[in-house]
Amino acid sequence: MLILVINAGSSSIKYKLYDVEKDVFLAEGIIERIGDKQATHTHKIDKQEPIKQKVQADNHHQATELVLDMLTHSEVGVIKSIDEISGVGHRVVHGGEEFNKSVLINQDVIASITKFIKLAPLHNPPALEGIKAARKLLPDKPQVAVFDTAFHQTMPEEAFFYALPYKFYKKYGMRRYGFHGTSHKYVARKAAKILNKPPEKLKIITCHLGNGCSIAAVMNGSSVDTSMGFTPLEGLAMGTRCGDIDPAIVTFILENEGLNTYQMDNILNKKSGLLGLSEVSNDMRELNAACKIKDGKACIALDVFYYRIKKYIGAYIAVMNGIDAIVLTAGIGENNPWLKDRLEKDLSEILSKFGAKVLVIPTKEEWMIAMDTYEIINRKK
Repeated sequence: MLILVINAGSSSIKYKLYDVEKDVFLAEGIIERIGDKQATHTHKIDKQEPIKQKVQADNHHQATELVLDMLTHSEVGVIKSIDEISGVGHRVVHGGEEFNKSVLINQDVIASITKFIKLAPLHNPPALEGIKAARKLLPDKPQVAVFDTAFHQTMPEEAFFYALPYKFYKKYGMRRYGFHGTSHKYVARKAAKILNKPPEKLKIITCHLGNGCSIAAVMNGSSVDTSMGFTPLEGLAMGTRCGDIDPAIVTFILENEGLNTYQMDNILNKKSGLLGLSEVSNDMRELNAACKIKDGKACIALDVFYYRIKKYIGAYIAVMNGIDAIVLTAGIGENNPWLKDRLEKDLSEILSKFGAKVLVIPTKEEWMIAMDTYEIINRKK
């Protein structure tokens, strides 16, 4: 069964075509700069060199057409007809409190995703565009929404409530939601297989470390806490995001720098984190190299990054009263062996006490989306 996974951004569409029953992907690609004269389409067939070309993609509908045309292309395509596609899985960042699992898309689901634009103004609108385009071009194919927030809907109230006036929760849904749920779910399940134990009997801390970073406490197979909150800004120090700070810092900077709220938001989300601290880069490779030649600010940025990870791990060991495994995943987590080495050294007594391991597991978010879509389609039958 072939499942097409679509991840629509504000000016891009990433896609991946899986044969889920054979556990292989057939092709993947991305269309970037949608709506721009310089739009490009990069397409890659498994184990072959990628093909990159300029395209005309004025909107997400046109971009989705280009994806389907490429997949069925007589020379570089991997299927003869779009009829071979059994279903489409869509990544949707925010599902609010309504969705604790992936769901078959209908008009009610679309209405809910639209409602949650206020909680994810940068992410939910392009996801909707991708959904609408795919439904129009593949009207007879079941389409599934897979929410980043769904996995964390098992958090208890004491973990997701903020100590703010309750009216803001009722009026705006202001609470901790958490993100990267698809990744946390995948690597937690993979860790359980590696440990040869059922997820229901494990306490796992999953660390999704990329340009955006989050940590989750996964107890008995369910998320009981996570570092990101109402938005993906809270928690760890990230590539360009500040993570946890004293909220009074925001009003202090606004008043003393004469900034507006848009400028302040830009600082917190795009000019802080590793980039802001180091004044070098948000790329871990460049920071590692800079620190090796004794660039003090780069070293401080790396130390802050690592310390925040270690602190959250300690907190989540307390939350779960134990630990069986710590999982490192995503771009930084998978490609920086020093993180694993340092955690094993600094947490040696705790790891030894509980017989816990530090594992590096590549995340496969698109695969998780494909599998959820596959299961829902089969259930529908």
